[in-house]
Amino acid sequence: MLSTIFKKKLSDEQLSNVFVNGVLDVVDKGFNEVASLIEEDPAFVRKPDLMSASDGHFTMIVIVANVKYLQDSFPPEQVKSLEKLIFHKFAETFGMEESTFMNYFKDYSSFMSRVNHPSKSVLYSMSKGVFHKYKLNECQDEYFKRLDCPNPLFLKRMDEVMKNFIWNWEAFFRRYKMSNS
Repeated sequence: MLSTIFKKKLSDEQLSNVFVNGVLDVVDKGFNEVASLIEEDPAFVRKPDLMSASDGHFTMIVIVANVKYLQDSFPPEQVKSLEKLIFHKFAETFGMEESTFMNYFKDYSSFMSRVNHPSKSVLYSMSKGVFHKYKLNECQDEYFKRLDCPNPLFLKRMDEVMKNFIWNWEAFFRRYKMSNS
């Protein structure tokens, strides 16, 4: 009860730290589970081998989606400030120049929009991004393989999984409030 009255105030700098660490933590803890679920999905006639795959594509897909969702929870000027801090922190975490990280971010963002066209749903773009980046089309039955599109039943299941990798801003704001600095 008192925690809802006395919310901890966070600056943009602190929020960006919490956000970056939270996103990386959920990816780190969740990728193997997602890989296992995909490998066991009945939509595939040949078992995909994701357990030996890198989580790099998955990480970037989750990062891009969560950054896109910032605009739903913050005013545009604050989104711009937060994005700058977030991009800097991700670049630093990955040991690369900020411009290099930005290029990766833009490439993945563009890719996700392209494979999801005409839909604008960020969630759907995550599922389709995973499907294409991990070359899951090769594991589908001939019908969907020829169409070069994911089985809709797989996508529906994948959307449910990917919801777990989207930052819950509602829960965040119940615990924290933003300071003016």
